Amino acid sequence: MPRLDRLPEAQRNAMLTQPVAEAESAPCTSLAKPLSACTLAIVTTAGIHHRDDKPFAGGDHTFRVIGSEAKQGDIIQSHASIGFDRTATYRDLNIVFPIDRVRELVERGELGALAPRSYSFMGAQRDTAKITAETAPEVAQRLKEDGADIVLITPT
Repeated sequence: MPRLDRLPEAQRNAMLTQPVAEAESAPCTSLAKPLSACTLAIVTTAGIHHRDDKPFAGGDHTFRVIGSEAKQGDIIQSHASIGFDRTATYRDLNIVFPIDRVRELVERGELGALAPRSYSFMGAQRDTAKITAETAPEVAQRLKEDGADIVLITPT
């Protein structure tokens, strides 16, 4: 993310006046079982997807499904923003989507399983109404159907 004082005035003002969603509470739930018995899914706002998926576009409120078998070479990033440098993601997808690290935790027995599906959204959203009303509830239902006990959210 660039420093605000290094952005052109119009972009700086747009960032400073961007509305931010506020939650009245933050749900917190204790785990009912140990991590070694939990299934984890990843949800990211990195705008990543399989190479043959439709790329994300600015303001896109849809999501992309990333299967648990996905390899780094299968995934690309179409997230674009003036304040977002994709260099680290190009070098190692695990920076924004730590699927290899999660697999390692599963292999070591520290985590029960990786859910069959993880999800990616486009970050840098100015209007989150459709995500809040439509796509987030759909993804939440899918996560439940997949038996995810834990969701690791990686903001970008």
